[in-house]
Amino acid sequence: MTIEYRKAVSEDAEILVNIYDAAFYSDYMRYGACPGYGRTVEMMKESIREYPKYIILCDNKPVGCVSCKMQEMGVYEITCLCIIPEYQGKGLGTKAVRFVKELYDDWEKLTLVTPLDKKENVKFYTEKCGFHIVSIETDGNVELARFVTER
Repeated sequence: MTIEYRKAVSEDAEILVNIYDAAFYSDYMRYGACPGYGRTVEMMKESIREYPKYIILCDNKPVGCVSCKMQEMGVYEITCLCIIPEYQGKGLGTKAVRFVKELYDDWEKLTLVTPLDKKENVKFYTEKCGFHIVSIETDGNVELARFVTER
């Protein structure tokens, strides 16, 4: 299994919409809404401009995305990490977090949010990636855990 990362460009918007829809469908069904699900191609193009995105390729097939944005000097937020369901549980997410740490080599702190009740996400970020929960936030009807890891 060969894993590569390719910086997304505007022409990748439809590929990313398909990845996001596959990866976030269960969240949409669970919560009734999900900011990553149901985006239009135009919305994704705008997101590509605002948040640098990297398409995760497995044996040249687009299977996920990771995006990260600098919040302040040395502090980055992973704004999205998603893998299509049939490729989850194969180490791609762990490798994507490692990729972010190498890509932004000046990072001192990485942060992200994920739904608190998604136990598999909480376990992934705390046990596999070294994050810890620092606060609980609310977005609509969803409680989100704010995770942080520091050098």
